[in-house]
Amino acid sequence: MKTEVVIDDEIKLSCRNIWKVYGAEPQKFFKVNRQGFDDPKKLTKVISETGHIVAAANVSFDVHVGEIFVIMGLSGSGKSTMVRCLSRLVEPNAGKVLLDGEDLLKKNGTQLTEIRRHKMGMVFQNFGLMPHLNVIENIAFPLKLQGVTKSDRFEQAARVIELVGLAGRETNFPKELSGGQQQRVGIARSLAVEPDVWFLDEPFSALDPLIRKQMQNEFLRIQALKKKTVIFITHDFQEALRIADRMAIMRDGTIVQIGRPVDLILNPADEYIRDFTYDVPWESVLRAADIATTSSVKTINLPEVSGSTPVAKLLPLLARSKSGVIVVGDDGVPVGVATARSFVEALASAETPN
Repeated sequence: MKTEVVIDDEIKLSCRNIWKVYGAEPQKFFKVNRQGFDDPKKLTKVISETGHIVAAANVSFDVHVGEIFVIMGLSGSGKSTMVRCLSRLVEPNAGKVLLDGEDLLKKNGTQLTEIRRHKMGMVFQNFGLMPHLNVIENIAFPLKLQGVTKSDRFEQAARVIELVGLAGRETNFPKELSGGQQQRVGIARSLAVEPDVWFLDEPFSALDPLIRKQMQNEFLRIQALKKKTVIFITHDFQEALRIADRMAIMRDGTIVQIGRPVDLILNPADEYIRDFTYDVPWESVLRAADIATTSSVKTINLPEVSGSTPVAKLLPLLARSKSGVIVVGDDGVPVGVATARSFVEALASAETPN
């Protein structure tokens, strides 16, 4: 699991009441100015009964500056539809997508093209590399579309090649690269334009497990340096645990629950969420702050630990200290006491249906 970071309060991207319907006449359901949002379940039922397919139903969430926001769900849940709606690769039927407060759904084609070229980076499962271009040419291609001079775009491409660990491969063509190397080229190409928002749709799912883990590590390393606002799509809960600051789990075009990974693990909204978290190794996910409680016990001689301490490292201390340990925040101020009992209670809450 990734190290917990403080999320910026500033909202970079907002998704408001997004609907995406496929079928013969999808727009007819949204002609009324109220947009049918008063009762989304009723509207979904009406739409489905006409033979239309609801891919996204009244979806809303915010993504903060510098946050890795993961959208996950099973196949057909609507997660990939949503990331394409955010970038307008798929046109929503209703709702708003606000980037820095501006509604992308109101932008014309020219304006949208400029936003995509300058503010968005996109990485997809199929690498989408151009076979006739070598590594540095593939990476520099988005800059060419921006009108950047050849010398400047190759200079920028060289910087991101170094960043993703492809130095020495500049003149190789895609067919000469492994799957992991090709994905690095795709990541580098999306970063070359210095995007404000980075969209990644199951970027590592086609890779072998070992390479996939290496690419996750690489992604987190790059994110630590660049601090992009990231929307990351996956169907793998273990992957989400490793990278997410917050996550949304989708089912049948709707969002079931949003929260930090540990929130979903300890307080699953329903059996669908609980099924995702069933095999999670609790001791490696929980932090000291997650099991800290207020206590009437005298804490004067108790050991202290940081709130970010993994419970796996905390358990030996809890075994030795019957009264528990004091948990302190980043500011050094105590936030509570963690005990063996509070650890067990946290696990029990995750197992008990709400």
